[in-house]
Amino acid sequence: MRYLFFLFFILTLTVIGCGENNYRQRVFDVHLHGSPAPGKQLADLFGSGVRTVAVSTSWREQQTYQSSSQLKVLHGLMVPCPNGKVPYSGQNCFEDGKEWPEPGWVEEQVKEGKIDFIGEVLTQYQGISLSDTLMYPYYAIAEKYSLPVGVHTGSAGPDHGCPGFKEEMGNPVLLVKVLQRFPKLHVWLMHGGGPFVAECINMMKAYPRLYADISVLNNPDITPATDFGNIMKSFIAAGLEDRLLFGSDNAAIPTVIASVHKLAFLSENQKRKIFFENASVLFRNK
Repeated sequence: MRYLFFLFFILTLTVIGCGENNYRQRVFDVHLHGSPAPGKQLADLFGSGVRTVAVSTSWREQQTYQSSSQLKVLHGLMVPCPNGKVPYSGQNCFEDGKEWPEPGWVEEQVKEGKIDFIGEVLTQYQGISLSDTLMYPYYAIAEKYSLPVGVHTGSAGPDHGCPGFKEEMGNPVLLVKVLQRFPKLHVWLMHGGGPFVAECINMMKAYPRLYADISVLNNPDITPATDFGNIMKSFIAAGLEDRLLFGSDNAAIPTVIASVHKLAFLSENQKRKIFFENASVLFRNK
C-alpha cells in the first residue's frame, strides 16, 4: 500500500513537475494536516510551488508522509490530543489512544529523526493554557534539541469534536510564562492569533524568538480579503516581516497563495520572506 502511494506521488510529480512555470516562487508550508489522499495532497502542493512542508496529524498517518527529491517533509508531534483524538478527523493520535505521549518516548523519536518540530500544540482544544505545566516536558525537549514549536491560537472551526475547547485559551499572551521559563525556545503562533491579532503583534514585538503563520487568515472562505489585508498591514507596520510564515492549514493551496500575491502593498522581497525564507530560518537545523 505504501509503495502504491509513493508510486502515485512520484508519477504525479513527474506530470506536474516540468512545471517551473506553474508557480511564481518557492513555498514553505508550515501548517499542514493529513488527508485521505496523501499522494494527491502532496502533488497538489508541489504543483503550486511548495518545496517544504511541515505536517502534523495522527502518528500512524504521519509516517506515510516522507520526503522525496522534489518535496521535503518535516514531521511534528501533535500534543495534547483531546480524548486521544485528532480534532476534526477523529483519528487516534497515538496507537495507545492516550492524550499525552510519554516524554521519554518523544525524546527517542527526536533522536531517531522522526520528529522535526513540536506541534500542533492543542492545549486550547483541551481547555487549558499554553503555559500549563503539563506542556513543560515537551517544551523542554524542544529547547534541548532546538525544535520549533507551533501552537494553536485564536478561534476554531465547527465540528472539531472537542467539547473542552476554550477560545480564551488561544490568546497569545498566555505564552509569556513559557517564554520566560524556556528563553531559547522558538515558537510560532498559528493563525496569527486571530482574533487576538493585536496581542499576537505585541507579543512578537516583545519576544524576538516568536513567529506567526498566516493560515486561516489567508483563506478568503474564512477571513474576508479586506480583513486579511488590514491584518497583514498591521504586521508589516510593526516591523515583523522577517517573522511571518506561510501556512495553508489544508485550504486549497492555489487560493491561499493567491491571497498573498494579491496584497499589492507587499514587495516581492517581502513575499519571498513570507513564502519561504522566514520559515527556512526558523527551521534552519532541519
